[in-house]
Amino acid sequence: MQTSAFFVQMEIMIFMNTKRERATVRMGKDSFFMSAHKKNRVRLRALVLMAVFAALAYAAMFVFRFNVTFLTFDLKDSVITIAGLLMGPFTAATVSLLVATLEFITIGDTGWYGFLMNFASSVTFSVVCAVVYRRNKKLSGAIISLASGVVALVAVMLTLNLVVTPFYMGAPRSAVIDMIPTLLLPFNLIKALVNASLVLILYKPVRRAMQAANLLPRAVSGESTPASDPAEKKKSARRSLWITLGGLVFMAAVIFLFVTLLHGNFSWVGDFTWFENLTDLFGASQ
Repeated sequence: MQTSAFFVQMEIMIFMNTKRERATVRMGKDSFFMSAHKKNRVRLRALVLMAVFAALAYAAMFVFRFNVTFLTFDLKDSVITIAGLLMGPFTAATVSLLVATLEFITIGDTGWYGFLMNFASSVTFSVVCAVVYRRNKKLSGAIISLASGVVALVAVMLTLNLVVTPFYMGAPRSAVIDMIPTLLLPFNLIKALVNASLVLILYKPVRRAMQAANLLPRAVSGESTPASDPAEKKKSARRSLWITLGGLVFMAAVIFLFVTLLHGNFSWVGDFTWFENLTDLFGASQ
């Protein structure tokens, strides 16, 4: 009797262990498929957001442009940089390439020279800002990242102007060097500062709007979370207001310098000549 009872208990234990192992395997499979599904959703959301930011950056070119002699710049770099601060340097580089390609195909009138300079400007400013900001996602980190982006953009664009512009303009390099203190340096510095000011003004509202729409996680590692205490909320709102006003004043001052020192002007790009360029491009390829 004792022997038979022992074997019955052993069979029950084996049955229970087998059942538990099957349940564990089933849970593991379910967890794997749920994890894969979640990863696919995250990737799809990232692709959609990249496309949205690329469209917004492209649309920013149709608001107005800043013109000085043969040089122009617009506000697309600020949109691309916001995408990089929110989603990382890879997103910044990808959106920079997409927008530069769209501009080259549609409204670009300077050929491969314009494509190279536009892409270099956008990718340098946005990627540097995104890389530096990842290390310190506070207000101080944002300011340091934007300052780093300004310095990097000016350095890269002056270097490219020395290397590429003589071929594009058919002028000696000495003529380009003479333009650095009077045109190229102030132009690229003002371009970077205008876009940096706009990023400082728009980044936080854009981040909050995307978090409210569940397009971004509510809490991002390293970033400040919304305050729950009413006094802290008021303090945060006051700080945001001062940042916005400071950014607007700074941008207005930079634009004033652009007009007075460089005798720059503004132009509207939304005349749909890009459609004629696109039609001519496809007509020539047939």
